[in-house]
Amino acid sequence: MRRIPKGRLITINEIRGVLAKKHRVDIACPITTGIFAWIAAHAAEEAAAEGRKRVTPYWRTLKSGGELNAKYPGGIPALRERLQAEGHRVVQNGKRHCVVDFERALFAPPV
Repeated sequence: MRRIPKGRLITINEIRGVLAKKHRVDIACPITTGIFAWIAAHAAEEAAAEGRKRVTPYWRTLKSGGELNAKYPGGIPALRERLQAEGHRVVQNGKRHCVVDFERALFAPPV
């Protein structure tokens, strides 16, 4: 999450793929990966509240299909604001909020 540059995105499934490859296993647990992403997001928000300028850009990590994760700090409104500030377009599709053409902004971190 920390290595995703401004304007780029990653999905939680791609993070799982990177973790699996790095540790030479077939799969990384989706539940555990999601829990640690949530922890990293909340830790980043706490660091920002303490005045730190460089925090983990958790808002750049999406659920599969480019969906915003409502469980991250500030929920959908805060994520939408941050993503739009970086040039992404967010649309609501029923109850889901997704980044339009998120695939074009995907970042593949080195393993």
